[in-house]
Amino acid sequence: MAEKVRCVIICASPEADINFIKDFVKSGDYIMCADNGYNTALKAGVNPDLYVGDFDSFSGELSEEIDVVKLNTHKDDSDSMHCASLAVEKGFKEVALVAADGGRLDHTLANLYVLKFLYENNVTAYLENEKERVQFLGAGEYTYSKVKGKTFSLFPFACEECRVSYEGKVEYPAKDLKLVSSGVKGLSDIFLDDTVKVHIHSGNALIVINKVSFSNIFD
Repeated sequence: MAEKVRCVIICASPEADINFIKDFVKSGDYIMCADNGYNTALKAGVNPDLYVGDFDSFSGELSEEIDVVKLNTHKDDSDSMHCASLAVEKGFKEVALVAADGGRLDHTLANLYVLKFLYENNVTAYLENEKERVQFLGAGEYTYSKVKGKTFSLFPFACEECRVSYEGKVEYPAKDLKLVSSGVKGLSDIFLDDTVKVHIHSGNALIVINKVSFSNIFD
């Protein structure tokens, strides 16, 4: 694998904020484009390393400098899932999906399952836009820093229920709290400490952290 540490998968959401992508992508990132995500990358002034797709949404010309993985149009997985599989094969331990939500709801949902796939392959993964970051959480402990005042929501995902505790001050404390898939009890909590630990005792969850400002709270 190249020395690049983080893999960024650029998808093709029609609601993507191009300026956000310009700021988000760093020079040391390995860039994969999922089909028409290639056009998204070009609009953001990003030079991709790899194109992955079946050319069903992209019909232009690719740079001769980019590697290409051409997929069959009649396939079971999405272009972004193929990108995620390649990121695992290449050994990346951090993967970010951008331009991956908005537009078609089914595509957004599919990309949330991409996060689950990456988690199951020991990759730290998140879906990010200019307003929020979404992360899949399996059983374990997760530390969030520089988050005081940020709003967050936690939902069971791909399971009937999960149990959660928060270590550190939040607006609505939780200690072995059961969240069920038929409810929204984890909606719109607030971090009251600069650092808070989230413990998932059982089940799986999605955490959505809303950004109050454009400062990077995840460095």
